[in-house]
Amino acid sequence: MTQRLVIATHNKGKLVEMGDLLAPYGFACVSAGELGLPEPEETASTFIGNAELKASAAMRGSNLPALADDSGIVVEALDGAPGIYSARWAELEGKRDFGHAMKRVNDELGASANRRAYFISVLSFAAPGQPIRSFEGRVHGTLVWPPRGSRGFGYDPMFLPEGYAETFGEMEPLAKHAISHRAVAFKKLVEGMAWNAAPGVTPAMTVLATEPR
Repeated sequence: MTQRLVIATHNKGKLVEMGDLLAPYGFACVSAGELGLPEPEETASTFIGNAELKASAAMRGSNLPALADDSGIVVEALDGAPGIYSARWAELEGKRDFGHAMKRVNDELGASANRRAYFISVLSFAAPGQPIRSFEGRVHGTLVWPPRGSRGFGYDPMFLPEGYAETFGEMEPLAKHAISHRAVAFKKLVEGMAWNAAPGVTPAMTVLATEPR
C-alpha cells in the first residue's frame, strides 16, 4: 500500500532525490511546492530546529506525513560557522556563488592550522498526531585550499573526507553519495522508523547536478 508523503521543499531536484530513495518503502512523494504550501522562515538556531520547523509546517499545511531536511558545513576553527548559514555565505549580488563562499571560509581561517570540518544533514519526519522524529548524519574531514575538482556542489571541492585522498569535488558522484552526510542521516531514518523496503527493491541513488535545497 502506497502512502503519500510531503517533502518539505520547493526544489524539484530535492523531490526527485528523496522520492527515489523513499519509493521502495511504500511512499509516493509530493513536494510542498506542488501543494502550494508556503516556505516557512527558518528561524531556528540549529539544524535540527530548522528541519523540524519545515517538517511541522508541511505536515500542518497538508494534514499528511512530511519529511524535511536541513544541512550545511560546520568549521571547527570558525566556532561552527558557516553552519546553518552555509547557503547564505554563498549569496552574492542576488545569486549563490559557492566559489565566493569557499574563499570566505578560507580567508576567515587565515593561517589557522586547524582545518577540521564536517558536513551535517538532519532529516525530520512529522506525522499528524505523532511526535516529530529527527535523525542526524555527519561526515568529518578537513578543508583544503585551493579547491579540488569540479564535481558535486556547494563546498564539496574544498572538503576532504577522513580516510580518503579525493575531495568531494573529485570523487565519483555515487562514491561520494554513499558516504555522505545525507546517506548517513537517511540510513538512521529508515532504521529509526523501522521501515522495510519491498522485497527485491533497492532504493535508487539519484545524482543531482546542483545542491538540493
